[in-house]
Amino acid sequence: MFNHFVQISQRRILVLVASLILAGAAFASADAAGAAEALFNGRDLTGWRTPTGTWQAAGAVSLEPGAPEKLHITSGEGVLVNNPQGPTVDLLMVAEFGDLELHVEFCISRRSNSGVYLMGRYELQIYDSYGVARDEYPGIECGGIYPRWINDQGVDGHSPRVNASRPPGEWQSFDIIFRAPRFAADGHKLSHAKIVKVTHNGRVIHENVELRGPTRSARWDDEKPTGPILLQGDHDPVAFRNLRVTPIELK
Repeated sequence: MFNHFVQISQRRILVLVASLILAGAAFASADAAGAAEALFNGRDLTGWRTPTGTWQAAGAVSLEPGAPEKLHITSGEGVLVNNPQGPTVDLLMVAEFGDLELHVEFCISRRSNSGVYLMGRYELQIYDSYGVARDEYPGIECGGIYPRWINDQGVDGHSPRVNASRPPGEWQSFDIIFRAPRFAADGHKLSHAKIVKVTHNGRVIHENVELRGPTRSARWDDEKPTGPILLQGDHDPVAFRNLRVTPIELK
């Protein structure tokens, strides 16, 4: 009987030790990944580079009655919207990131065109693609990886696997895992940037897509180990909310 109790106690100790090890590993993983950072405080443009043009905080947006190509803006906090009247500047973060996970929620008007640029260089397209079976060229669709521009033509555009777009005026989301390009000490590029995964409104639309260089209309044509997030505002109406970035370390 005594030996039986000893065996039970030993098993409990082993289980406890294993639990502590797993918990420690989880905390270590969380520390390596870093904490999620809100990119917009809901009130003003703190954390974004000037000029910020007519970007402003709002309480809500909806399609303008009788003019669905525009957004009606309700005053308040929590939503970042680019233009009450017309196109304005692109919005560029002060902070810079390498590998990251990015959560973006956006709302666009009818036929609107915008985008999210990772490192200010690689665009994930925001576009009114609701109900569109096939668009003009690969990468222009919502969720598309926009093409590069070489010898006066677009190359390396990537259409999403599926069209997950919602109607204009409805909120949509991107969840992006991105691996930054790698460089040697002398600046030589060792590996391309990579879109590891993109989920659009809960549906996977990209996995393991290499980005051989900046996409068309990038803020910079060179490549770096880190860079800022850019929100395109110089085209059509777009609003954002719940912008969150988590710095990570990928192999």
